[in-house]
Amino acid sequence: MIMKPLAQSFYERSALELAEALIGKLLVKETSEGRASGIIVETEAYMGAEDRAAHSYGNRRTRRTEIMFGKAGSVYTYQMHTHTLVNVVASEVDTPQAVLIRAVEPVEGLHLMEARRPGRKQVEWTNGPGKLTKALGIAMSDYGSHYTVPPLQIFEGWEDREFEVMTGPRIGIDNTGEARDYPWRFFVKGNPYISR
Repeated sequence: MIMKPLAQSFYERSALELAEALIGKLLVKETSEGRASGIIVETEAYMGAEDRAAHSYGNRRTRRTEIMFGKAGSVYTYQMHTHTLVNVVASEVDTPQAVLIRAVEPVEGLHLMEARRPGRKQVEWTNGPGKLTKALGIAMSDYGSHYTVPPLQIFEGWEDREFEVMTGPRIGIDNTGEARDYPWRFFVKGNPYISR
């Protein structure tokens, strides 16, 4: 059976709705070394102009945030310290919302992940936003591509697996006033790969 990536229309919703909808979906990255993938088990919604924790707060438009103002389903990567983080652009053009993918449960390409995260236990390969990009081979060069086409795509994942989605405050945004308390992080209850 040939898997088809999620359609464009899947992404055309608010970041809050998309962040929850992405839980249980399959994130796939093709590289010259092969294919690596994982089930998305943790996300965070960033609600754009009104959200003090969003890069696009106040409709801030920079070279980095420009893609957030673009088409839903676009890939938004950025550097934080030495890590690349990967986001899914949500909503509609000129409404700069995005969803951070915080953690995945490894599915394919385990040998690649192990080589990219040497000396780590499997549970530590992808249990954080900078770890999963390294393990899957997601890079800054993925910026501006779209999740409906290779090399970075999202597919249906756990269609027949029961799981419970929990919510809580987002992580690492302490200096954002009341925004730090919004329950805009979504994660699979009890999953060992969630970031903490």
